[in-house]
Amino acid sequence: MGIYLNPDNSDFTTLRQSPICVDKSLLIKYTNSKLNIKERFLCVARPRRFGKSTDAHMLVAYYSKGCDSSELFDDLKISQCDNYHQHLNQHNVIFINMLKFYKQSSSVNDMMDYMNDDIIDELKEEYEFRINRHTLTAALSKIYAQTKNKFIFIVDEWDCVLRNKDITEKEKVKYIDYLDVLFKDQPYVELVYMTGILPIKKSDDQSTFNMFEEITMISSSFLGEYMGFTVDEVRNLCTQYQVDYEEVKTWYDGYRLENNISIYSPRSIVQAITNKSCKSYWVDTSNFEDLKLYINMNFDGLKDDIIKLLAGERITINPRTFRNDVSLLNSKDDVLTLLVHFGYLGYDQDYDEVYIPNKEVVDSFTRAISQLSWKETEIIRNSQELLKATWNKDEEKVAKYIEQAHQQVSIIQYNDENALAYTVNYAYIVANNYYTILRETPTGKGYADIIFIPFNPIHPAMIIELKWQKDTDIAINQIFEKEYYASLKHYLDNLLLIGITYDKDPHSKDYKKHYCKIRKYKE
Repeated sequence: MGIYLNPDNSDFTTLRQSPICVDKSLLIKYTNSKLNIKERFLCVARPRRFGKSTDAHMLVAYYSKGCDSSELFDDLKISQCDNYHQHLNQHNVIFINMLKFYKQSSSVNDMMDYMNDDIIDELKEEYEFRINRHTLTAALSKIYAQTKNKFIFIVDEWDCVLRNKDITEKEKVKYIDYLDVLFKDQPYVELVYMTGILPIKKSDDQSTFNMFEEITMISSSFLGEYMGFTVDEVRNLCTQYQVDYEEVKTWYDGYRLENNISIYSPRSIVQAITNKSCKSYWVDTSNFEDLKLYINMNFDGLKDDIIKLLAGERITINPRTFRNDVSLLNSKDDVLTLLVHFGYLGYDQDYDEVYIPNKEVVDSFTRAISQLSWKETEIIRNSQELLKATWNKDEEKVAKYIEQAHQQVSIIQYNDENALAYTVNYAYIVANNYYTILRETPTGKGYADIIFIPFNPIHPAMIIELKWQKDTDIAINQIFEKEYYASLKHYLDNLLLIGITYDKDPHSKDYKKHYCKIRKYKE
């Protein structure tokens, strides 16, 4: 039993002893199916605090010869699989936390030398014959030649080098080449399971490091349910700990993967349930400064698209141009794809669209923009004032801020209610921090244009009806006539009915006049 070679199960033991522990052990069934076959290379890339290291420690505890983990796994789902005992603590495991090596090194070369020396030292202790080799690859090759022993490699945070913007391209290539030589076509490799945030860096040499099956936030393949907590897992936890699932869903849901899988950040769910309070947990652990840096790169009008995303819109991207390198961002598509991998955006693979997944991430974007020297920062300030004016039923101010938003949006044809709806969503960006906002919602005897359902009952629910070149009274009357409030029965004591209209003078392209009327439902 060593630090790297056949480590113990202490990390997974700590997890099992935690009050909130979700059984993800069937991941092992999948990794078992990859042992000793050509497709034995897996790279799982997902955001921080989405369970990467937890899964790595679970695999170490299951496979490592350095411990007896039967008590940890006998009551988990994997124990019901046919080959459960066949592989339980029956393999040589080499566990590498690349981030620890990197943090203790002065350079990439120093890191690779440090890793070689430490792991080779443990191999020398385990094997009696002389291992006089300077590289880990050479040492493992000699062990295999002498004993036919194979190894399972579990590498956590494999991409930490590539995420450092200060590392040169030459150093990155050398690091990739090092791993390529260590793993590719080596007979001593039984399985390689790597975790990281970024997918594998794309290089000009298509033959380098090309043997991995990649599981990512863009393409999760068959492992989507292991990329985070699933809907059923979160719902069961909420029931067990008596936490409001609908509130949790509003705050943390939104990451849609393949095969209709929707996942949550484990970090956020555990904290929300433990504290019985929904707020931003995951984003506080991420590199918030990096978010500001990336969205401040105004490629192809990126700033405008960030505002659109905050307004609830979706943006079409081409994720295939991104080279999986934070130093090689050449377009808006690259930045938005990177934000998907970091967890700041969700991705719809059917339409190649990105979107802001939930309230927790909305908070992060709003904070980031408010700290930037954008002229668009005015949009956030105006939106805050607009929301206050709406709550105060200040009709003139509401109309004024909607008009200002109209001046800022990039809509060529602004002559119908759909265009007005876009402007209103744009103007009410900050409302995403306080409301679930629904457009064209079936309720009563028709479809309400925009409904605002508050997260906290201290804020009023709101129904907005939009009209083009009609009186605001018509908009308010339609809310009553078609009973759009039918789906808001629990909010009738604190419900605002809002009519917003827009007139355009056909003789003046610059004339844009908005009107607003606000009534409380029970007035």
